This record gives sequence, C-alpha cells and structure tokens, in this order.
Amino acid sequence: MTNANDSQPDLGQLRDEIDRIDNEVQQLINKRAQCAQQVAEVKKEIEGSDDVLFYRPEREAQVLRSVMARNEGPVDDEEMARIFREIMSICLALEHPMKIAFLGPEGTFTQSAALKHFGHSVTSVPMTSIDEVFREVESGAANYGVVPVENSTEGMVNSTLDSFMHSSLKICGEVELRIHQNLLVKEIVAPEKITRIYSHEQSLAQCRQWLNANLPQAERVSVSSNAEAARMVAEGVGAEDGVVAAIAGDMAAELYQLIRLTEKLEDQPDNTTRFLIIGNQTVPASGCDKTSVIAATRNKPGALYQLLEPFQRENISLTRVETRPSESGTWAYVFFMDFEGHSDDATVRKVLEEISDETVELKLLGSYPKAVL
Repeated sequence: MTNANDSQPDLGQLRDEIDRIDNEVQQLINKRAQCAQQVAEVKKEIEGSDDVLFYRPEREAQVLRSVMARNEGPVDDEEMARIFREIMSICLALEHPMKIAFLGPEGTFTQSAALKHFGHSVTSVPMTSIDEVFREVESGAANYGVVPVENSTEGMVNSTLDSFMHSSLKICGEVELRIHQNLLVKEIVAPEKITRIYSHEQSLAQCRQWLNANLPQAERVSVSSNAEAARMVAEGVGAEDGVVAAIAGDMAAELYQLIRLTEKLEDQPDNTTRFLIIGNQTVPASGCDKTSVIAATRNKPGALYQLLEPFQRENISLTRVETRPSESGTWAYVFFMDFEGHSDDATVRKVLEEISDETVELKLLGSYPKAVL
C-alpha cells in the first residue's frame, strides 16, 4: 500500500527549491538595480546633472500600490510592500544617495517614520527642533525632511503648522506610523518601585490612563523626546533618588539597550501619528492624492462658511481643518486644511480659485500621494 506522504517532496527537495528561488530573486534584484542606474543616466542626459530629480514620490506611491494590488499571498499586502520599499531604497541609493533630516535625537518615532517612508538605504540626520528640520531642507543640506503633524489621540503638532507659515517648502508626501509605547528600564524591577518616568509630553498624555491605573506613585517628567528619555534612563539620570523608567518606542529601546518592562501602554490601541515629508519639489498627481493649504480669512461673519462651502458643493472630502492664531492681529485666525485630490485636478483647481477670492491669503502647501504604508 502506497503512503500518501510518498508523493510529497522531502525536506531536502524543499530546501533545494528554496535555494533555487533565492538565487533567482537575487539575480532579479540586481537586474532591477542595473535598470535603476540606467534610469539615472537617462535622467542626467535629459534634465541636466544640476536639475535632475532622482526621487519621484508619485512614482514610488504608484509602484507600492501596484505591489499591494497584485499580491496573492500568503505574504500580507503591507509586508510585501515593505519588502519592495527596501528594494526601491537600495536602487535609489545607487542612483543618488539621499540625506533625510528628522526631528531627533536618534531613536525617535520621527526617525522610524523616515525609515518607513524612504527605506533604510538613506542617511537619516537628527535635528534638535522642527524649525531646524525646515532650515536644513531649505538650505539644501538635506534632500528632504520628516516632521510630525498630528496624532490620533492628542491632535495637531502646532510647531509644525507654525513652521509652514514662514517656509517656502512644500509637502511631498505623508507617512502614518502606529505608535506603540513601552515602559523601559535598565534592569528588571517591580513596577511599584519605579519613582520617576521620563518621556515626551505627548507620550505621557497618550498613556495617561495606564499610568494612573498602574504607576500612580511615579513622578512624570516631560523631556524633549522619547529617545532623550531612553538615553537618560540608560545613563542613570535621577537614579540616585530611586528607580527611573522611560516611555518610548522599540527603536529607542534597541538603541539604548533597555528592557521592555511593559509593552503597548498607549490608552488608544489604534494610536497613530501622521508625519509629513517636506522638500523643494512640486509633486505630480499619483492617482490617489491629498492637498494641504493655509487660508487666512477676513474677519467677517460667515468667513468660515464661505471657505468650506465650495468643498461641500463640489463633493471634495475635507480630511482636516485646524485653526491657528494669525500673526497679523488679535483674534484673527488662519486655517490649515487637508483635502482629497490634487491641485492639478480641474475640480480642485476650481475650488481653490473660488476660495482665493474670499481669503486674505491662500498658500498651497503641496499636493502629494496619500500614505501607502
């Protein structure tokens, strides 16, 4: 009698098949890299070496969407897209290595967002403040910058919005990052012995309920970033007064070799931060885009209605409207608005022309691909 398993390949055969596939994949990756190098040479001939744009946000978004659309599993769509994200990052580095400024120090969520968006083959450079990220890109010292703009739990990052009011930079893309907060310590300790917790004020707010329930005795100390909090714990800052801990992400934990005493402290399980990619280029339409503007209205009754009504009439979805005080005078305001569509779309162009007549100033911050990953 024949065993049903006789028709199945044995372990050795399966390993041989994996080796064959690995070899084929490796050859194809190198073939893709060679094509990328040829693209770079063609671009230099057509556009000139000084003006060539090697990084095309709309093209990368289209490629990643296609990867996810044609994926048949068993690998998850997003995991497959992340693999291609890294392949594209490697190929782009062969064309033109890129320098990306981010809100530092090393190990922040902003650095994680930068690497998620650009891949690990870029050089990421930490800046001490959001306005310094803007200056680094404006000066040409960095190709692009990454700054946080809003968190699903705590709302907008006002310093980013304020920086746009004075900058000529454009938004070239966005990236969304699920934020998981960890309680980090230098050595394993009973939680009730922790006397002080360092973290950024936003992270402390995102974990408020958990901290109230589990560590009510611990002093909460706000510092400049989660990565700075992790560094302080690693160096034992304040440890002479008791046991210190930090709230920070995985990257900071690995960078400073800290122990995750508790994971996922965030009060909202879907806690997400949105980051913006800032640069000097105007991004063509990718087919699934978003546009951001700043609008300064006249101080008159119905000003906000007149600003918003054209979007409703033309069936354009507003995804964010945020108000900030204007620098032009007391009780005057500017509105930061995100909406679906590209500024080259006929309907969007029509609405922007209409609302420009109702505003003191209308500044287009950029049209860019919606976050893919």
